[in-house]
Amino acid sequence: MQHTFDSMCEKLHEGAYKITPQREVILRAFVEHGRGHLSAEDVYNLVKSRNPDIGLATVYRTLELLAELDILQKMDFGDGRSRYEFSDKEEHHHHHLVCLQCHRVAEFDDDLLETLEAVVARKSKFKIIDHDLKFYGLCRDCQEAGQRE
Repeated sequence: MQHTFDSMCEKLHEGAYKITPQREVILRAFVEHGRGHLSAEDVYNLVKSRNPDIGLATVYRTLELLAELDILQKMDFGDGRSRYEFSDKEEHHHHHLVCLQCHRVAEFDDDLLETLEAVVARKSKFKIIDHDLKFYGLCRDCQEAGQRE
């Protein structure tokens, strides 16, 4: 699914929400940083230069609203900060690689669990709708930095 500013605005309108200047600048940040896994603080830092009057609380509220409207997906990677990315129900969920040192999050698109999912569904008579998988470890940069020390 193509995530455009107009398509996200349409979802807000469908939910009877206005496009405020604060919501607009936050939506544009996600359009420009497409596949990023942005925390509220990341978004705040991105939008502060365009809208100096925006507050961190407004960013938090807007992100929660966008998650409720299924425009964004809220994720927890165990580091105490929620992260957000585009919600895409038509696409099978991708997996995440989380660096325990620098907290960077990368996506892993190969869905190697489809076979396992089919076996689990068949054996348990459980209709699986989706799954979520996170790998925790050290990214290449942190591994290389550790070897230099």
